[in-house]
Formats: sequence, structure tokens, C-alpha cells
Amino acid sequence: MSRSAPVAPTCASVLLALALTACTGGVQGTPGGSGVGDPYFPKAGNGGYDVTHYDLDLAYAPDTHRLTGTTTLTVRATQDLSAFDLDLQGMDVGKVTVDGEAARWNRAGQELTVRPAEDLGEGETFRVAVRYSGVPETITDPDGSEEGWLPTEDDGVLALGEPTGSMAWFPGNHHPSDKASYDIAVTVPEGLEAVSNGELTDERSQGGRTTFTWHTGEPMASYVATLAIGDYDIRRSTTPDGLPVYVAVDPTRAEASRKVLARIPEILAWAEDAFGPYPFSSTGAIVDRDGDTGYALETQNRPFFPGVPDTALLVHELAHQWYGNSVTPKTWQDMWLNEGFATYAEWLWAEDHGGDSAQETFDALYGHGEDTYEDLWTFPPAEPPGADHISDSPVYQRGAMVLHKIRRTVGDATFYDILRGWAAAHRHGNADTADFTAYVEERAPGEDFSGVWEEWLYGEGKPGRP
Repeated sequence: MSRSAPVAPTCASVLLALALTACTGGVQGTPGGSGVGDPYFPKAGNGGYDVTHYDLDLAYAPDTHRLTGTTTLTVRATQDLSAFDLDLQGMDVGKVTVDGEAARWNRAGQELTVRPAEDLGEGETFRVAVRYSGVPETITDPDGSEEGWLPTEDDGVLALGEPTGSMAWFPGNHHPSDKASYDIAVTVPEGLEAVSNGELTDERSQGGRTTFTWHTGEPMASYVATLAIGDYDIRRSTTPDGLPVYVAVDPTRAEASRKVLARIPEILAWAEDAFGPYPFSSTGAIVDRDGDTGYALETQNRPFFPGVPDTALLVHELAHQWYGNSVTPKTWQDMWLNEGFATYAEWLWAEDHGGDSAQETFDALYGHGEDTYEDLWTFPPAEPPGADHISDSPVYQRGAMVLHKIRRTVGDATFYDILRGWAAAHRHGNADTADFTAYVEERAPGEDFSGVWEEWLYGEGKPGRP
């Protein structure tokens, strides 16, 4: 291969290059990606940076349904950046600054592209503030369910975010792979409550309005951030170990929910024995009216329930605090690591409290004919066929069946070591299915898991008789 001889630079070109370098602070960046390439939600999240903290300052007016706010993100660049994207669905953007300086920006769908006055260097920490307002949107998921900003029957609102609804009420890096701490201050008309994640650090009223300030110190994925505004019966207590419990219940469900919610400390004590230390600094629940949403959600610290939950559902959502909220999937393809674990927690609770054993539950699901629970066998739990299937039965029940097959392979002692060790190894982090299968094989050397992985985790159709 021939080479061209290098061209010697002129003095003028050297001086021009030095001048340009000085003007840009020595950084010549490129735009960050407008998505992280999730297999089911490719536009979710963004490349080129990591958010370490969100500071939300919000005000909501129920009479106009209007939300105004400023979200300030503390961000670390993971590459040299000339521009970067934030996810924000709807809302009107008024101003964007980077480290206090006005930045250029434009909108395209859910992408808010920000161009700082100067390029940002890899490893640099900076703060981006977005001022915005409007009536937040309700987002319809691929499976037909609704999330985002949900009006309630009592003229309040619920903000629920799985998988992408959090971008309806604040700009950010809305993918589970980027977790951060949060401060959320919400101002509402006096007499209403504003309930969010973490701990209530301040509540003050002035001029007919009340501001509630919430702090979440542990890393949180944006899809489990929540905000509930409305009329709630608030109950504060502590577990025997001193963990704060904050429960917010719609007054019409207060009496009916009292008995089951009183079991939160008992369930957490049982779960700590099974899964290891509770990963957060507070717990609780939000209970609204039955018709406000069609699903419960494991919002961090404080799971949400549409109506009074039964004990099994309460166990399921509290188990998610370990599996899903602390150990968070790297992509939405790994949803079975959330739902399979939480479903199996229900089986274990029943087994330990006079109900069916996990083996009996497994056998009932497997059935005795090809048509029994046939929806379980439509796809393997680790490979949902599309975004509209990440909450289908194979992800939940067949995911739990994978865990039971592991338990039968290794025995109870090693299995519980695996449950606790997995939660500890990835505490407040992210993991995927390959991480889990490797972890199981490391903790049980010499065992053959090929059948479990090939037939139950990744196999098509109904596996052979166990």
C-alpha cells in the first residue's frame, strides 16, 4: 500500500489551530447518543453521560392541571461532548443552562437536545438545569396500559413510570441503566398531600400552598420514581428495627387497608431472612382508589397499589425492593430478573405461611396437558418477542419456574445463598441475565445447569416433564 508524504503545516495553520483549541478549552467533543440501544425501547436513555443526582423543584395547580418546574441534573460526561440529549415527552421548555450558562436546545419527539456554550470533556462533572411547564401527558405503553401522568378520581394525580412514563414529568436519562439519587420538592395547594420516594425532609406552608421535600439517597432508576398528589390519610411508624414506615392511603380505602398494611414490618423481616438486608432507608406504601390505574408498581421505598392489596401482592411489590429496585436490569429484556424473583417470593411466602409449597405451585402451573396454562409457553422468559410482551406470563410465572428449577438443582441451602448473594453482589447496581447465569454457576460449581438454561430460561415451547 502506498502512502502519501505528510504535508508540513504552515505557521498560519498552526496559529489557527492553537486559537481554536484555546477557545474550546482543549475539548472537541461529539454529540452523545439519542438512546442507549435498548432492544425494546431504543430511544430510551441517552449516550455520553451518567446522571448522579436529580433535583426537581415542581409546582402543581389542580384547577388547571398545569405543572411548572425546574429540574437540575448533576452529570458526569463519559465522552467528550459537543451536545447531549435528555428524554422529555411533551411539556414546554423555557430555558436550559449548563453550569449556569445559557445553552442552545431543540426538540424532536421525546428528545431534548442540549448544546452547551463550550464542549464538555470526558470525566467532567457539570450541572444542567431545564425550566419547563405544561400539562403532562399520559403515555400509552405498547401493551395498552397507561403510565406517565395519570389523573385520579379525586382530582389528584399519580406519576408512574414503568417503562418510560417518568419522562412525562421531568427531563432526564430515562433508562434503568442510569440510576441516581433524587431530591424532589413539590408545591401544591394547602390541604393536599404530595408523596414521593425516600424520606420527607421538609414540609412547610405559606400563602395557601404547601411544599413537600423528599430525599432519596440510594441510587434509583427513573422508572420507579413516583409522585402522588391528592387527599391521603398519612400513617407514620417504624419497624422493630427502627426503619421508618410512611404509608399514604386514599381515605376511602383507609380502614379496609389497615390490617394488610400493618404486615409491612412482618413481611420485611421475613424478606430480610430470605434475601438479605433491606436495601433502602425507609419503606411504606401508597394506596389509591381501585379505578385510578390497572396495576400495582414497585415504586422505590413506597410501592403503589390501586386499591387495597392482598398479602401476596404486598409481598410481591416489597420483594421488588431487592430485585428490580436495588438490583436493576441493564435493559428491558431482563425484566424476568424483576418479575420472576418477585413472583417466586410470593411462592416462598405461601410455603412458609401454611399455603402451597413452591413445588405444588410449580406443578399446578406445569399441569398435565399441553393446553394447561398454554400462555406460559409462548416465549422464553429471557427473550420476550417485543416491548408489548415484557409484562406477560412467561416473564412472571415461567421466570419463577426458572428459579425453582435452580433450587431443585442445588438444594435449599445453596439456593438461599444464591438469593442473598445475588442481591448483595449487585446492590444498588445493574445486572443482566448473563450476569445471573454466570453467578449461579460460580456459586454451585460442578452442577449442570444446561437444561435449566436451554429449556426453561431460553427454550421455545413447553419444556419436557420436570
